[in-house]
Amino acid sequence: MAKNTVKKIKELKGVKSEKVTNEELNELQNLINNINRAQMQIGMLQTNIHQLLHHIAGKNDELSLMQSNFKKDYGSDDINITDGTIKYNETN
Repeated sequence: MAKNTVKKIKELKGVKSEKVTNEELNELQNLINNINRAQMQIGMLQTNIHQLLHHIAGKNDELSLMQSNFKKDYGSDDINITDGTIKYNETN
């Protein structure tokens, strides 16, 4: 409280402070640190999303290859994933 009073007296006399108070500095630093932490977490999430998208793309490639093999081996790639039954086209 005394610091704010001294600051106001200096302002009234026309003397500008050269520094903010320690309390204000701590508050400012905490705000900046919180913003930086949040931005870092966003970056980490984006990295994880990118890695997962690559993982999914690889699994989609594997699925396409497996479907191609089913089509070649069984004449159909329409497989029931619950019980493994093959659904053939009416023309086959």
